[in-house]
Amino acid sequence: MPTSPLSLSGLYVILDPSVSLERPLLDVLKSSAAAGARLFQYRNKTASMKAAFAEALPLSQAAHELGALFIVNDRCDLALAVEADGVHLGQSDLPLHLARKVMGPNKLIGISTHNAEQVRAATTGGPDYLGFGPIFTPASKLDHDPVVGIAGLKTIRLLTPLPIFAIGGITLDQVKDVIGAGANGVAVISAILKVPDIRHTVSDFVARLTRPTPPVS
Repeated sequence: MPTSPLSLSGLYVILDPSVSLERPLLDVLKSSAAAGARLFQYRNKTASMKAAFAEALPLSQAAHELGALFIVNDRCDLALAVEADGVHLGQSDLPLHLARKVMGPNKLIGISTHNAEQVRAATTGGPDYLGFGPIFTPASKLDHDPVVGIAGLKTIRLLTPLPIFAIGGITLDQVKDVIGAGANGVAVISAILKVPDIRHTVSDFVARLTRPTPPVS
């Protein structure tokens, strides 16, 4: 594995400019890192490669200066161009084995999954971690896959040994249940990008995610 599995847990902050309309993403990253976040993903579904590069490069540089991991959503070429730590693939993106050829053996690759079949297939391919959801109804995405709930998360936890980041509408109050159902961490967008005090909210997430939580039976 390109990095310690211990780093593939906890809070995973997704930086999406379409959600963070009032704050520069760089400010969000720095505030979140100051509060303890150590894993970030840049996600921009609409920008040109040139615009995305200009936006992602300072984010990647800042993350590394602050001791955090930086992942790029979808685009292997962009991830390499900004010297990111890895790429996160959706179900319609480049197949895992081809992404590995592009990225090389020392970069992280994560895959979004939404059901048991996708979890099994992704696990066979050998990525570094899985995203799974939506657990609850996302606040930042209208055309999302069916909500799977805590029960769905508990079911797929049994299907893979890989680290799982639960995603989709997760708030502070739901962290305990999500981790108890088997997730290694939570990926959040609106729950951080849209709050008035990012540093305080991130601190609360980090505290709840580092507190031991017994598995839900």
